[in-house]
Amino acid sequence: MNKTIRRASVFVLLLVFALLIRATWVQFYDGQALADDKDNRRNAIETYAEPLGNIIVGGDSITGSARTKDGDLAYKRTYKDGSLYAAVTGYASQAYAPTQLEGIYQDLLNGTDGRLKTAMDTVTDQRAAPGNVVTTIDPDVQKAAYDALGDKKGAAVAIDPKTGKILAVVSTPSYDPTSLTDANTAGTAWKKLNADADKPLTNRALRQPLPPGSTFKLVVAAAALEDGLYANVDTKTDSPDPYTLPGTTTVLANENTSAPCENATIRTALRYSCNNVFAKMAVNLGQDKLKAMADKFGFNDDQLDVPVRAYTSVYPSGMDKSSTALTGIGQFDVTATPLQMAMVSAAIANGGKLVTPHMVSQITDSGGDVLENYDDKTDTKEIVSSSTAEQLQSAMQTVVEDGTGTNAQIDGATVGGKTGTAQHGENNSQTPYAWFTSYGKSDSNGKEVAVAVVVEQSDAARSEVSGNGLAAPVAKAVMEAALKN
Repeated sequence: MNKTIRRASVFVLLLVFALLIRATWVQFYDGQALADDKDNRRNAIETYAEPLGNIIVGGDSITGSARTKDGDLAYKRTYKDGSLYAAVTGYASQAYAPTQLEGIYQDLLNGTDGRLKTAMDTVTDQRAAPGNVVTTIDPDVQKAAYDALGDKKGAAVAIDPKTGKILAVVSTPSYDPTSLTDANTAGTAWKKLNADADKPLTNRALRQPLPPGSTFKLVVAAAALEDGLYANVDTKTDSPDPYTLPGTTTVLANENTSAPCENATIRTALRYSCNNVFAKMAVNLGQDKLKAMADKFGFNDDQLDVPVRAYTSVYPSGMDKSSTALTGIGQFDVTATPLQMAMVSAAIANGGKLVTPHMVSQITDSGGDVLENYDDKTDTKEIVSSSTAEQLQSAMQTVVEDGTGTNAQIDGATVGGKTGTAQHGENNSQTPYAWFTSYGKSDSNGKEVAVAVVVEQSDAARSEVSGNGLAAPVAKAVMEAALKN
């Protein structure tokens, strides 16, 4: 063999060796990446080869699967009362990545979760029968919130303060997830939903923080009482009316100019929603103490999973005194989700202790055997002392009995609440947000609930927009449903 042939042979062997290395790389590395790729058609074919597991509300499935008539995707997801539960379920689509509970538990629902495999599944290498997701949602409470919000743009969250179970998560306007399930029609529905200025795909209850307005005054009051700035809710405060923001010539006005807000007690200030009292209180406490209290309630937590990841509610830092004063009335850069404000009321109602909010109770296999019980995994944190909680409960009851929140009164129940009307747009040029956060306790059966409602937009005239006028009636309907026998 001459020299030229030897060199050619070595070169060919190197090429073969390189080809083997590349083939091995593609098979074991790129191959897995391709298999996991969301755009890999085979994944969709496998996912929809059999019916999916279901999401359960009140003991009944609110999801299902239907046989398709043609194509390589054998089944598609179906929804019962899809618009009612969209903020809970999200959607499972043949064309788009799943969201909400459908996305978080997609492996369980399509049977690929390793915990579902039986010994026979392992031997035959078959996909296991899918599992189910059992939620904490109460169907009556969910429907009450949905019906009460009606055509309004807004959201509502209801929590059992004792257990942390989320009883309702509603966002309006809603959408029917069924419109997105079929690959043949999902594209058209997707474009229409995304073109809608009201953003129906946005989960306003969990994932749209807004200025909470005067509902945030509960957090300020909690900080003042815990710090000892005032002995109790009936101690007079040092609060001039009108109050000029520190370092400025800006006078902070009260909505009700005839309200007795000068040096008002915390109870009176909550009753009439006195801006001067809580702005001055925020400055006296300082931003660090206020932020510490807000953080305890759940603000600035960027990992709040219920199990859907909630957007972070924010109490800012690095402010001057005038900005700190504005945070005292829930403005400046303070933002909160309805979930967050429901957590504030839940902690106050539960003697100062916040139980981890969650909207999934259990996940089970196809036979109903529990794979994981989330009701047993809740944490309880003390946010404020029981004494502070009792003081705030009493003051919130005054708001509902004879203050700005009278529309939330319920016969046969003790109700406490706080209204809020938050500025919207530059110089408050757009329609304000109407808030109401509250708790209710049945006088007969011992049931309890904490509720937060925000109304972003309604058909009410701007002059009629208020927490009591728009949000409190929604909260009342939700509480009535939760407290009934």
